[in-house]
Amino acid sequence: MDVTTLAVALISVGGTLGGTLGGAVLSQRASQAEAAEQNRRADREREQERDEQALQANRDLYARLNTAARAYRVAAQDAVLATERGESLDPALLDAAKDAWTDQYSQAQMTLARDVLQVASALNRSLGIGYSVVKHLPNSPDLDRACQRAKRWFSGPLSDGVYLLRVTLRHDLGVEVDPHFEQTRMQILSALRDARNDLDCLLTAERAQAAGSN
Repeated sequence: MDVTTLAVALISVGGTLGGTLGGAVLSQRASQAEAAEQNRRADREREQERDEQALQANRDLYARLNTAARAYRVAAQDAVLATERGESLDPALLDAAKDAWTDQYSQAQMTLARDVLQVASALNRSLGIGYSVVKHLPNSPDLDRACQRAKRWFSGPLSDGVYLLRVTLRHDLGVEVDPHFEQTRMQILSALRDARNDLDCLLTAERAQAAGSN
């Protein structure tokens, strides 16, 4: 075999090997790129699943919180109406509603955003005042006036507070978005705080008067 023939043979073999090796490298790189994309897609899917689970957990918590607030208010209203009519009402019903709200509120405190927690906290204090109003009724110097005052509280400021909680929860979930929501939230919170403070002062004064007369 002469030199030329040998050179041609070597070049031919080298080209074949080079093409084979080059193809293998490209194939490996393509496989790696595909695997990386699959990993990224899997990460995105897992993140999306976590977000959906977190959103569903919030929906469930918010639904329970809203239900507990409404049930607590209704139980207190029923107690006021029963007292006004001179009927006996099992105090365990109101206490059970109070405990259910307290349980849901305690859980919500760990997850609520600051603005949502502000509303829930204001409502919690207002429900507490409402509970005191109901318990104070039997000792009121003027039962009729006390019942009327209690009914105004539960149908007025406290009803607005329960409404605000529901709207705030829906807003936080993105279900109900109002461009004027923040203004509405602050107005209702302010009115609820003022009404709660006024009622608390009245109850304190009545307790002091009752203690002084005993």
